[in-house]
Amino acid sequence: MAMTDLLSAEDIKKAVGAFSAADSFDHKKFFQMVGLKKKNSDDVKKVFHILDKDKSGFIEEDELGAILKGFSPDARDLSAKETKMLLAAGDKDGDGKIGVDEFSILVAES
Repeated sequence: MAMTDLLSAEDIKKAVGAFSAADSFDHKKFFQMVGLKKKNSDDVKKVFHILDKDKSGFIEEDELGAILKGFSPDARDLSAKETKMLLAAGDKDGDGKIGVDEFSILVAES
């Protein structure tokens, strides 16, 4: 399944473009702009599984750093600072990674 099966290609392009500058990423604004905030829980979980590149059941720090590329292959990587901030926002149980339920909460809180 491709990200564009779940979200509008135009919304993805606008959202990725809005955060093209280094250290500009804001996950709350991004999830709203890309249309993820409006999706039902099943679709949010499908997006999680697309972003979970190694299919471990978690989005680890290296996958978080490439989160924008999960939406658009030509997007930039997050900076180390942005990655740490996203991990801190989403990692509710402190295990250093984001599970599907934590991702759903992260999107819902956006």
